[in-house]
Amino acid sequence: MALDLLIAIFFIFVGIEITATLSHPKEILLPAIAALGGMIFPATIFLLLNPGSQAWATAMPTDLALALGVFALLGKGANPAVRIFLLTLAVADDLFSLIVLALFYGDQLDLAHSASTLGAAALGAILAIIPKFPVKQTVAILSPICTYFVIPVYVIAKLSQGISLDSLTSKTALSLTVARLVGKIIGITLFAWLVVRFKLVRLSINLKISEIAGVGALAGMGLTVALVISEVAVESETIQGDVKAGLVISALISGAVGYLWLRRIPAAK
Repeated sequence: MALDLLIAIFFIFVGIEITATLSHPKEILLPAIAALGGMIFPATIFLLLNPGSQAWATAMPTDLALALGVFALLGKGANPAVRIFLLTLAVADDLFSLIVLALFYGDQLDLAHSASTLGAAALGAILAIIPKFPVKQTVAILSPICTYFVIPVYVIAKLSQGISLDSLTSKTALSLTVARLVGKIIGITLFAWLVVRFKLVRLSINLKISEIAGVGALAGMGLTVALVISEVAVESETIQGDVKAGLVISALISGAVGYLWLRRIPAAK
């Protein structure tokens, strides 16, 4: 019950952020399309390595708090345009993940999960479009609460259950690691390049394709939403443990790769 309440707070925050971000369609188009590529490729790679697995959607979500946390380690020399791209991509990723959850796993959601995920996100979206609702102030309040309390407590509580030594070398964990690390980089970079190549959107002069690839690496970090999807989609406790192991491994590797990648790229001027 307590964890359902925490995740509901998180998804209310997600709903508000998605709605607020969608009010700037020109700014969200490139990262949104890139996010789509960063979901399709990991899911496809995971299913190729693990055919028929119900855990395929856990390869999709990006964890905004983790990705921004690693990006912050780059310090003052980091390109602000990359941070904005990463933030917008992760928000778009959350939106697409909610759509996947509703379309593919809606019949597996019980009342508690429905209320604390889709219902809470819908509530956040409704609040954000109410005239005179203090969106910026609410985001400013909920952002640190979610980042430093809700997400850590939820993730630690979930990861403390079901992971074994065998989980670390399981087919599901290894497939998820490869899918997230490789699929996110290729999917996000390729879709962004195609959008720019066919002149659907102009690439900001302050942003490089190589930096977008670095964002793709950071996007391989995914825990919160992926854990929610796993709990709904996967019935086997053993497979759930394997998924958790894969998420942890891929988060550690993706975070390190993304950090080293972006650190070596001089910011565009």
